[in-house]
Amino acid sequence: MSFSHFNRRLHLYLALSLMPWFLMYGLSSIPFSHPKWMDAWFNDGAPMWTTRFDRSYDLAVPANADLKPIGARIVKDSGLEGAFGTYRNNEREVNVYMYSFWKSTRLTYFPRDKRLLAEDMRFRWDRFLTGMHARGGFEQPGTLHKAWAVTVDLVCVGFLVWIASGLIMWWQLRSARGWGWLALGGGTLLFAAFLWGL
Repeated sequence: MSFSHFNRRLHLYLALSLMPWFLMYGLSSIPFSHPKWMDAWFNDGAPMWTTRFDRSYDLAVPANADLKPIGARIVKDSGLEGAFGTYRNNEREVNVYMYSFWKSTRLTYFPRDKRLLAEDMRFRWDRFLTGMHARGGFEQPGTLHKAWAVTVDLVCVGFLVWIASGLIMWWQLRSARGWGWLALGGGTLLFAAFLWGL
């Protein structure tokens, strides 16, 4: 098998194996770019969040505390488990956001009031897609979370190899080099214009 033959096969099979990821990242970009459209299509008047519980809760949260163990304690005390992120936008509350592709729970702790509010978000396809698009990183425990992060890394490498194999195929087709330069130059100039202007 020649290198050219191998490269064409590599490009073909990479495209087929990466197709679900291309579709996911492509489709999920639409809700990011057009959130008002998504609200118009998916908003049926039902509330986005429903209260699971609202109860007394007391946990010391120092001003400069590491939020990860605090979030873990809040999740455990709430009887929940799963991937989460902990945030503190102000001194009045600590937010713990638990996300999976199919459901999300928001825990809001109010230290001054000694109160913990848990809310569940209803399923919406646009949130499902954007959640998949943004999901990544190795900070969450669990084999499945790590496997997703490793797979995303491999997909990114696959994208780069797919691009490289396409460039090689283009260069080997002498009759297509002119149009190829036009496409490559036009795309690069457009990207550079946005990069410079924005």
